[in-house]
Amino acid sequence: MYDAIFQAIPVVFSIKSLLLMFLGTGLGIAIGAMPGLTASMGVALLIPLTFGMPPAYGLVLLGSIYCGAIYGGSISAILLNVPGTPSSAATVLDGFPMTQRGEADKALKISTTASFTGGIISAFVLLFLAPPLARIALMFGASEYFWLALLGLSVIVSLSSANVVKGFLAAAFGLFVGSIGLDPLTGVPRFTFGVPNLLDGVNVIVLLIGLFSIPQALEMIESETVNRIPEIVERGVACKFRELWHEIAHVCWPTYIRSSILGTFIGIIPGTGGNVATFLGYEQAKRFSKHPEKFGTGWSEGVAGSEAANNGVTGGALVPLLTLGIPGDSVTAIMLGGLLIHGLQPGPRLFVQHPDVVYTFMVGMVVINVVMLIMGYFGSYLFAKVAKVPYSIVGPMVIALSVVGTYAIKNSMFDVGLMLFFGFIGYIMRKLAIPAGPAVLALILGPMAEENWRRAMLISGGEIGYMFSGILNLVLIVLFLLVLGVGIATFIKKGKRTEEFEADA
Repeated sequence: MYDAIFQAIPVVFSIKSLLLMFLGTGLGIAIGAMPGLTASMGVALLIPLTFGMPPAYGLVLLGSIYCGAIYGGSISAILLNVPGTPSSAATVLDGFPMTQRGEADKALKISTTASFTGGIISAFVLLFLAPPLARIALMFGASEYFWLALLGLSVIVSLSSANVVKGFLAAAFGLFVGSIGLDPLTGVPRFTFGVPNLLDGVNVIVLLIGLFSIPQALEMIESETVNRIPEIVERGVACKFRELWHEIAHVCWPTYIRSSILGTFIGIIPGTGGNVATFLGYEQAKRFSKHPEKFGTGWSEGVAGSEAANNGVTGGALVPLLTLGIPGDSVTAIMLGGLLIHGLQPGPRLFVQHPDVVYTFMVGMVVINVVMLIMGYFGSYLFAKVAKVPYSIVGPMVIALSVVGTYAIKNSMFDVGLMLFFGFIGYIMRKLAIPAGPAVLALILGPMAEENWRRAMLISGGEIGYMFSGILNLVLIVLFLLVLGVGIATFIKKGKRTEEFEADA
């Protein structure tokens, strides 16, 4: 492992790699700072930029966009009282009151430091935890991979906590799309409707861009909202370094560490992500604070807790993706598509077959967070200007980039038409409040589950007991039932709370 790390360091610190880090982080921060543009959409939209790149550099670029977008959401949360991404929702509670008090610069720098701390800790956890997990996963056979895929699919319940039925509808759509093309074992065409272009199946990037980018762009075009940075931000009140250091060292530092560790392990749990981490980080910061009564009034610990936690998710969510092939959240589900585009199959064999690529990416995640710290400290106000661009301009630009990016996959206008078709479906899904995440997971994990089930049945001669034999199978089954049970229990509990609220009203 250590030899691979040392071999990756020269690649990570090459001029090309560093330029890609600055480019990707800058693009990510700009996307995150624009309310309405999510990290998921940003990564899906910009995956085509990696075409033609060596896989290691392509992953470094995607990782930069991911980290930058998660951090960028805090900029608009602090300055505009609107979280740029859902994972910065809790940052609003104390970030904007600090801006109103004339402490916008201080809030931004505390957020930047918190994001760096969360990101760097999670990156080191990824670097040193992923390889041992991968070695364990090398023992997996067809039956273990089936249960692993099912475990990943159970995350759908968590991703659709608002409405499980709608989540399963989205998953059913994803499973159908995943079954299009040639049968993986027999080679018989399925659901191709006589269209030769569908024999290879639906490219996952086409679906991702269609479901995530086009609906968002159409909603932005529909919106008449134009964000404006308050005059107090334009004027700005610079925070003195000595004052900032005192705040970080004596008030925020313990919160940085606790929330970073919390966010990292939340990220490792599939189906949680930054949306959960930001509020849990905020709540634990309040619980351990010496001044919990100040939370919600513009208290720096509130900003520190939420931002350290949601950025801790970035490295944590990559652990199950790289070691097991299970995305930790919706963003890493899209990055899974990026890996597949480059011919990389996430899972334990990735560390054996492509150690140079995976270790370059993991070491790169450490450096990316340093780049994010530099760009955040010196460019946060500049990135905030992005929020002043009218949605009526941003929306058509997103559609144009979607078309160009989709065409670049295989130079195929058929893919462009298919992407626009999925975009229309995604738009309807969004209007009906049907989440897109379950569809993506089902598209990727559904064929994996089917193929390994059939392979296991061929190996065992149709003996169903083979699927329940061995310690690994039993562990995965228990985890599957546990995740499924927790998700259903959360849904039921939420439903009861809604009923109680309606009864009280």
